[in-house]
Amino acid sequence: MTELPSVNDVNQASQAAGLGATAAELHGGLCGWLAAGGAPVPEWPARVLADDNLPTPTAGHALDRLLGASVAQLEDRDFAFELLLSDSDDTAAQADALFTWARAFLGGFGLGAGQQRPTLSEEGEEALNDLAKLAQASSEDFESGNDDDEDALAEIEEFIRVAVLILHGDCVMAVRHRQRLN
Repeated sequence: MTELPSVNDVNQASQAAGLGATAAELHGGLCGWLAAGGAPVPEWPARVLADDNLPTPTAGHALDRLLGASVAQLEDRDFAFELLLSDSDDTAAQADALFTWARAFLGGFGLGAGQQRPTLSEEGEEALNDLAKLAQASSEDFESGNDDDEDALAEIEEFIRVAVLILHGDCVMAVRHRQRLN
């Protein structure tokens, strides 16, 4: 299953589980965790949100489907990976979701990497540094209805998508490849 659950389904599931996180925060954190080599475990919200008291989603639950789809998309050789952001048409809300996603990704990446900083390629280092810069951005510079701002957000989203795939490639796919060679 490679299709992500809807933003609304993830937001409702998060609220029902008492997670206090938006769909963008959850997906960003989960993808950071997975990209750094964190295990795709059923209790991922507790790991990604660093709270062992959080409940484990049941099979088929929106958060369980989010895990399955995220793993499948990151592993997809056709680069089908997409970000779960916001279903709002408001450019500022979309920008908020995008930058929130980037911040959550960095947090999840740090937790997924654990005590050791992963070995990254030059492209991976650059991608991680650029994601850190984007995580500091704000939606205040974006206006609804401004075509240039909407185009800029689309470009930023595509950049983040590619950066995540590069980092996942460095931390997960390259490690698997090296293990197969040995």
